Amino acid sequence: MQPLLHHAASALGWRGIVVPDVAVLGHQVSAVVRVRADVHEWRTANGWPPQADPSWFRSWFEPAAHDRLPVSAVELVGVLVGESTVDRALQSCGTLMTLAPCSVVLPAPQGGQSWPLIELDYYGIGVVAVDEAGAAELLVPPEDRSTEFGPSLFGRWLLEVLYDRVLKEVPAHARVNS
Repeated sequence: MQPLLHHAASALGWRGIVVPDVAVLGHQVSAVVRVRADVHEWRTANGWPPQADPSWFRSWFEPAAHDRLPVSAVELVGVLVGESTVDRALQSCGTLMTLAPCSVVLPAPQGGQSWPLIELDYYGIGVVAVDEAGAAELLVPPEDRSTEFGPSLFGRWLLEVLYDRVLKEVPAHARVNS
């Protein structure tokens, strides 16, 4: 699945690090992120490791406990959701599109058949079709609707989770060119 995700991200023009298998709002998704090298260096030098622990996140609601929060060291470029049918795509991306552009990765339609994509296009959900050989075709470009919803503490916490995953799973030299 990993190479397919990279092909899908490339078809979308999303440059960054693909973080697979992230549990978000009841869905298993993949995220494409870029490391903000300057912020990462500052956080490392000043003892601000990723804060992915949910209990720490809950304490953000108590200003007396945290008079300052770390600046995010990653930028969420987009979310990839793998589905086998277009019917589940809207449900899978519905809430996630409040955080970043969301695209569903579907198997390429067989023969003369095509996917009914007008509803996904209407809601700004992108569609990438991937065939068995791994070729990815952008069928519907995603829209970034996250600005309509504004920032959220959940979205900020998700960035910490993704930052933690990148530091644990991606070699340092690979993070530089994200």
